[in-house]
Amino acid sequence: MLQALHITSVSMTLAEQIEAAELVCELVSRRQQVSPKRLVAPGPTPKQIDQLWKAAAQAPDHGLILPWRFIQVSDAARDELGAAFEQALLERDPAATQMQREDARAKAARAPFLALAVSRLEGDDHAEIPATERLVSLGCALQNMLLMAQAQGFGAGLVSGQAMDAVALRTLFGLSSHEKAVCFIVIGTVLKAKASRVRPTAADFVNLL
Repeated sequence: MLQALHITSVSMTLAEQIEAAELVCELVSRRQQVSPKRLVAPGPTPKQIDQLWKAAAQAPDHGLILPWRFIQVSDAARDELGAAFEQALLERDPAATQMQREDARAKAARAPFLALAVSRLEGDDHAEIPATERLVSLGCALQNMLLMAQAQGFGAGLVSGQAMDAVALRTLFGLSSHEKAVCFIVIGTVLKAKASRVRPTAADFVNLL
């Protein structure tokens, strides 16, 4: 399906350009947000994960400062992440019940592929590049990964929540004071597909000046 997309625009005929555009449109239109609860094994292989990182690297990056990074969570680190989620819950609610604590821990075991997306909003020699542009760059990297996962035949989604700013989570991932944990990206095989939601039309979000 994606072979046509590897042809450079310089060498593509009009027919090939139309075919490539249709393939991209189909790929984008089929993408859905998938909850980690609905993602099971098998997940992406090491080769497919490398494709995901290559897709992320194509994101626009004003000034070439690479204002973001990803931290992939290995299977061996899932228990540590679960403990961090539990501790994050207790930071917010010291009176959390045992069931709530167990639910928090269980979140770390979902989805075969799990990675934390981290943005560097400041603290470097490029103060001229605002936080908004840095976040947009990360968003593009994430979207590239979501579309690549879709092309590979997987489901994928982005997950955030109150734990993102917790001391326990920041400590586990070794984040600096200038970094922000934005979201997790989760990828795997869709356990059960859901109906496509109605998407907005251009008229809903485009204005003419």
